[in-house]
Amino acid sequence: MNSDQILVLGLILGIFAIPAIISAFSENRAPRVAAVTMVAAGCLVVWAFTLKPGGYTIKDIPNAFIRVVADVIR
Repeated sequence: MNSDQILVLGLILGIFAIPAIISAFSENRAPRVAAVTMVAAGCLVVWAFTLKPGGYTIKDIPNAFIRVVADVIR
């Protein structure tokens, strides 16, 4: 896996964990699985930032998504 794929996976995991956290709090449950997912997503994003020389900027993130989708389609 290259750094773009790791970044996109981490961001997608983080986005999917947000509704789980909200759901857990609204039902007065502890968001254990969602919290673990957020930690994993954060670790993946940090790992992607350290793998890419120079890191990522905010402008690079949409291009990373496009490159990953293009790799999946090809």
